[in-house]
Amino acid sequence: MNMIVAADSKWGIGRDNGLLASLPSDMKYFREHTLGKVVVMGRKTLESLPGQKGLPGRINIVLSTNKHFEAEGCRIVHSEYQLFDELAQYDPDDIYLIGGASLYNRFYKYCSRLYVTKMDADLNADAFIVNIDEDEDYSLISESEPVTENGITFRFLVYSRNSEGLNRARTLRF
Repeated sequence: MNMIVAADSKWGIGRDNGLLASLPSDMKYFREHTLGKVVVMGRKTLESLPGQKGLPGRINIVLSTNKHFEAEGCRIVHSEYQLFDELAQYDPDDIYLIGGASLYNRFYKYCSRLYVTKMDADLNADAFIVNIDEDEDYSLISESEPVTENGITFRFLVYSRNSEGLNRARTLRF
């Protein structure tokens, strides 16, 4: 499983249930990685998407504790157990966590790759993820040259779970 996220300099990822910035190159990067794949999100992330429905060209899985929740173009699961049962039918390399903060923080340890668009600015977020740079289970394996769009400079970073992190992830229990 993979994670894909855009974060500011304080690891903020959103404000008022929306993105922190409009970055066309990041949107393209997101599409290139997730199109034709499985995306996993929480209910609030789904509700922040256009039309509050699943992303086209992808298998959309939404984790919600609301047993009556339904959404167009989505498979709804109500627990971690159901989520992992659902994901078992797919190649782990084709699965991407796409948000929000609680989902990222809860499941990133199960990811072998973390795709982070890192913005060089504090954008006054109200939703945050763990600081990946301080997590000894992950190592930065690639970093793009800086890109500037809409007044924000950012880089595309890729982190890989190291062998110690893999061993710890195997011992995680629900």
